[in-house]
Amino acid sequence: MLNGSCLCGTVRYRIDGPIDSISHCHCSQCRKAHGAAYATYGHVRPADFHLLAGAESIGRYQASAHATRTFCRACGSNLQWIATGASDHFALALGTLDDDPLARPERHIFVGSKAPWSVIGDDLPRFDTYPGAREA
Repeated sequence: MLNGSCLCGTVRYRIDGPIDSISHCHCSQCRKAHGAAYATYGHVRPADFHLLAGAESIGRYQASAHATRTFCRACGSNLQWIATGASDHFALALGTLDDDPLARPERHIFVGSKAPWSVIGDDLPRFDTYPGAREA
């Protein structure tokens, strides 16, 4: 069991399952949404995610035709990245975890659009887009 919350503590949740497919995302949307060089997300099954408090404070932003982002309306913390049409998992902003997920990042994604001032200092695999995504 893992616990997490937004910055102000209004939104609190519990996860009763594994977090996997952890990625450091360098896309421009994640950089701007998080105000950082990249955002770290992990996949969570909706059935394992339990909102404990703050449902009324969760805002939604349709970031693209492919995804909705959720955030705390009180403090602005990014919470989820939800792919349109996906029902088997969503991506959780791991910076909101209060506990160690035990799993570790597996890769850097969207490195092709990373901030030019950002230096990747580890040996994790790097992908210009999302691994397995079809090129347009």
